[in-house]
Amino acid sequence: MSKFESQIKQIAYTADKVYAKLSDLNNLAAIKNKLNDPDAQEKLKEKIPADKFEQVKNYIESMQFDTDTVSMNIAPVGSIAIQIIEREPTKCIKFASTNSPIGFNLWIQILPTTETTSKMRLTIDASLNPFIKAMVEKPLREGIDKLADMLAMMPYDN
Repeated sequence: MSKFESQIKQIAYTADKVYAKLSDLNNLAAIKNKLNDPDAQEKLKEKIPADKFEQVKNYIESMQFDTDTVSMNIAPVGSIAIQIIEREPTKCIKFASTNSPIGFNLWIQILPTTETTSKMRLTIDASLNPFIKAMVEKPLREGIDKLADMLAMMPYDN
């Protein structure tokens, strides 16, 4: 197994609010819905290179959510799904791939830092042979940090 960790991200919301939002994946559907908002598209364009914007937009538009599962289509891989396999209230949410060419687990760890703020770290543990690891290590490291950035910027008060 190969482990990849994001940087620790500070969040301007309590660990309770962050956990409540992330432990029900239906709450993440708001990301998909915001793509219809021109202001949100402009903010996204500021953070994503112009040549990658349409690709990211297509990924987000292909996402489907329910309480425990999120799935999306990623070219050329196809459909990928992850499912919540364990919840530790206000501290950790553990996911496992259910439809993916590479088996992996994902943890979202949440810790309070003050009465009004918290911090988060994401960890991916993937079954990678040395050849595949060499090809995907850099994109996985970048991807987990971008996912952590996105989760850290989300509004958790609604």
